[in-house]
Amino acid sequence: MTTSTSDGLGQHLRALRLGAGLSQEQLAEAAGISVRALADLERGRTRGPQRRTVQALSRALALDPDEARALEAAAAPGRNRACPATGPGAANVLSLPRSVRDFTARDHDLDDLDAVADTLDPVDPPVVVVAGAPGLGKTAFAVRAAHRLSPRFPDGQFHLDLRAMDPEPVPPGDALARLLSALGVAGRSLPQDPEDRAGLFRSLTAARRLLIVLDNAADENQLRPLLPATGASFTIITSRDSLTGLEATHRVDLPLLRREEAVELISRIVGPQRVAREAQAARDLADRCGRLPLALRIAGQRLAARPHETLTKLAALLACEERRLDLLEAGDLKVRAAFALSYRQLDEVSQLLLRRCALAEGPDASLETAALLTGVPLREAGLRLEQLCVRGLLQADAEAERYRFHDLLRLFAAAQLAVQDDGTSRGAALDRTARWMLARATAAALQFDAEHHSAAAGDPDPPTAPTGRDRARAWLEAERHQWLAAFRHAHTAGWHRQILDAAEAMHWFSDLTQHWPQWLDVFRCSVHAARALGSPHEEATHLNYLAWAHNFCARDAPAALEAADRALAVARTCGDPLQTGWALGYGAGALRRLGRMDQAVARLRASADCHRDNPTAKGRLALLTTLNALGETLGQLGRADEALELHLNSLEACRQGHPGLTPHMLTIHRAITLRHLGNAFTALGRWQEAEPSLRQALTAFEEADVPIWSGLVRLGLGRVLRHLDRPSEARTVLTAALHTLTAHHHPLQAEAATELRTLDRTRY
Repeated sequence: MTTSTSDGLGQHLRALRLGAGLSQEQLAEAAGISVRALADLERGRTRGPQRRTVQALSRALALDPDEARALEAAAAPGRNRACPATGPGAANVLSLPRSVRDFTARDHDLDDLDAVADTLDPVDPPVVVVAGAPGLGKTAFAVRAAHRLSPRFPDGQFHLDLRAMDPEPVPPGDALARLLSALGVAGRSLPQDPEDRAGLFRSLTAARRLLIVLDNAADENQLRPLLPATGASFTIITSRDSLTGLEATHRVDLPLLRREEAVELISRIVGPQRVAREAQAARDLADRCGRLPLALRIAGQRLAARPHETLTKLAALLACEERRLDLLEAGDLKVRAAFALSYRQLDEVSQLLLRRCALAEGPDASLETAALLTGVPLREAGLRLEQLCVRGLLQADAEAERYRFHDLLRLFAAAQLAVQDDGTSRGAALDRTARWMLARATAAALQFDAEHHSAAAGDPDPPTAPTGRDRARAWLEAERHQWLAAFRHAHTAGWHRQILDAAEAMHWFSDLTQHWPQWLDVFRCSVHAARALGSPHEEATHLNYLAWAHNFCARDAPAALEAADRALAVARTCGDPLQTGWALGYGAGALRRLGRMDQAVARLRASADCHRDNPTAKGRLALLTTLNALGETLGQLGRADEALELHLNSLEACRQGHPGLTPHMLTIHRAITLRHLGNAFTALGRWQEAEPSLRQALTAFEEADVPIWSGLVRLGLGRVLRHLDRPSEARTVLTAALHTLTAHHHPLQAEAATELRTLDRTRY
């Protein structure tokens, strides 16, 4: 019976082992290889062991140099047969797919891969991970990159789909079998043990320049055996999983396309002339597709197949969110199907979290909101939300523990919610979330109340409550959409007392955030709640809050006057002098904005008369506010001397103090008075006296973190500095004023811009 060269290797190795008096287990342990690998060598099943394996066996057998060379010579022929043929005629069963002709954008990321290839280190062959949400075009990018890099890797370019979305992804052993086959290893020479296959793969790739695309990878365990250990190979991996456990990788996180890039992709698919004819519709189409490459391709290919259909028509169809995912299908390309593949991979609790997050209001959801909507404990919810981010189904905020959907994924989650969650369970989730959010918002807002400012009083979870005004404000701002949704839910559910308590707690905080139009919704709800409870005192109070919101948030003077008049009627009917005075004051503010200045002055004087006889802290505060408003109105009428006298009296009242008011609130009202005083000096042309009043007011507002008032003071101070011929200081102050007033949508931003232009004309 004849013996092949590889059989000779096996017989030779066995003879050496027996001569050394070693069992297979002893030799395997000494050489650092598996017993199965050694057995396969001796039986001729492994034909081409790598040189490192032969050298390890030689050391373990204590062979002299001649014996070691003989063992290496016996191994070499089998190793050579395992090498693939290379060159133009070589067959490649894992050849690269076709790169799409209309591939768009991603130039920066492709350049990054070029740079990685330029610095390729054979000791540490590069591995690139391209991860991200479904539909981002990861495979298209990897294939494009592979074709672009292929001239650098003449020994072969391979593409292997690891089928992560299948019920059973490709096992590492099977993937190695396919890679080894592509490298020329015949079936009968293929090691049976996956570890041995991995060893053979590392041996064969060590001496070659290969480009390997491992597409649609499931996890790190599937990938690790498939990565070259040494040599000049380059591996590109795509996965919906972030593969954060994979060591020493270069990562490419593909973003959504920019709007102009999305339009360019549509243009390449349907033709530039067609897009040029409907440029705005193309931009709308890009937005409706969420700038997701898969959705854009589907929309583009639908249009390409329908040359007479307009982009405007398709953009209009996609404007309907209920139909959007149904329309984003073209042949076997379906956005919904791409999302569904990832969704089916989740366990039931993670699916529930993804669905219920679609119930969250606003652009994102906090960990608290997600836990409340699902009933999942906070810690478990946090871990699962992070995993949803790892799988590309949610996006984590860069700074806070908050999570957001891609627009189309939100629609998919909402569709799953409608199918899988009945109305009762959804209603219970919204009830639970709304009650908790209202309670926390009430407790947080009370920290700004002039009389009740105990930290975390009434909070639903005191250990996690935001304590201190800075944290309370941060929470109220971050969760604004969610607690406002709780107000609306409570209004629908008839939770009148909870609404009134929350709105009452928030009316002080609302002064700090006058640029929020949502205060109209809050105080409309509270007015309705007070009326439903038959409480005229509360109805008058909250009608006044509503008048304030129309005056200062919406800048709607007619609506403010209507609400103030309703408050005045209710307050007089129930004999409430405090709310009567406030209603007169808010009505005066609306009249002033309507240009009815004499009527405004009359109402303010009547308001002051209501408050003068009220010795309570609330009465003193109301009188101070009214006198400041009266002084401002008189100043606008050109009666600056009268205005100045009023503001000086108000400032003296602030110095004397008001029992029952917190130092913080007194500081705020003193700063408001100083601002009015500075403006009164300005109206009289007394610039030197105006400056210190305005600077003191600015310092107080900045320390209290009330940016809208800081912006208004800067506007007045900049004007004063211009008249004092200090243009450099004036420019700095006015620029800051314009920035703040613009950010808060204040109408005086136009006045700040005018002051800056005046400064420029004066300078030149």
